[in-house]
This record gives sequence, C-alpha cells and structure tokens, in this order.
Amino acid sequence: MKLTFPIAEPDAAALEKGRLLFSGETDFVKGVVAMDGMPPDDRIEICFAGRSNVGKSTLINALTGRKALARASNTPGRTQEINFFTCADSHYVVDLPGYGFAKAPKDTVAKWQRLLKAYLSGRATLRRAFVLIDSRHGVKAVDEEIMSLLDRSAVTFQVVMTKADKVKDAEREKNLAQTREAVSKHPAAYPEIIVTSSEKGWGVDVLRAVISTLE
Repeated sequence: MKLTFPIAEPDAAALEKGRLLFSGETDFVKGVVAMDGMPPDDRIEICFAGRSNVGKSTLINALTGRKALARASNTPGRTQEINFFTCADSHYVVDLPGYGFAKAPKDTVAKWQRLLKAYLSGRATLRRAFVLIDSRHGVKAVDEEIMSLLDRSAVTFQVVMTKADKVKDAEREKNLAQTREAVSKHPAAYPEIIVTSSEKGWGVDVLRAVISTLE
C-alpha cells in the first residue's frame, strides 16, 4: 500500500544516514525519577511524548530494531520514569512517561508533571520532541496540553502519527487534517507531520532520517 506522507521524502543520503544511526547498538541507560538522576547531557538528545497507549514504546522498538527495548504497558500511566537509551555513540533516545494518567493518584500526576516540565526546560542538548498522535483519533485535549507545555518550554516538537494501518484511508486523512490544523496553532511545532505504522514499517525510515539530521 502506498501511504501519502505530508512530509517531503528524505533523499537517499538522509535515509542511509538514518539507517546507519539506528543500525548499531541501542542500549537502555537508566530510568529517571528526579532531575538529579539525569545522565550527563553530553550528546544529541531527542524525546518521545504521547498519551498512554498511543504506541510510543512500540515505535521506539521499531526505530531501533529491538523488539523489547522499550517496554509497553496496557495500563495508562504505568510507565512513570523518563527512560534513557543510547543510540550509537552520538544520541540519547528518551521515552517520556505517557500522559493522561487515568488511573494514577493526583499527587503522582502532579509529581510527574513537575518532572516533565523540569526535564523539557533543563536539557541543553534536547534537539526535538516528537509528539505521538494516534491516527485513529487525532489530537485530543491531553495532546493540546503537552503541545502547550512544549511551547512554553521553547522546545521544538514534531508530530508523529502512529497506527496508520489501523484506520481506513478516509478516516486517517480526516484525522490528519484535524491534527495539522491543531499543530498550526503552536509556535514550537515543526510544520511537517510524519505518518507511521510500527507494525507495517510505514514511515519508520523517514523518522530515522529526520532524527539523524538533527545537530
């Protein structure tokens, strides 16, 4: 199936650069629950944010070619650490806690919101946040909250649509248009959206290429 991407297809050199970046070792470094536990900010860093069960862990696994590198959870709010992974010798890939803590106590939610704000404003080498939006649903209120937080933190972010294979073409295009409209209202947003399916491999090489070009 040919998927129409609302992003310029990277050239061959960028695709190869992305492939090489993610072809080496990707290792779990640590899970962090406080700013004083952060690893040194001595390399390019990108992070993934998304509401619970948007497919964040699955996408990270697809990017790195490791089936169980990032652990997925079926319980919203279960992953409550900022998880750091090394990628080659040059990058950190960071898995942020899923937002929308439906079953978490209010004090737990407040604690993780504080940590998230501190992380986003306190990492000098953070080059881009990737905000994951479910292709079946489009942007929801909790997504608007994280995008507004990224605006306030002056962190450039780019939207990645997940699970594109789980929705019919017309519905996907409708939700993509809704997402594009929502993104256009956020000053920190990168305008181009990447459409992916971890299961089918759609857009994974594009995302790798985009990450590899960040400096």
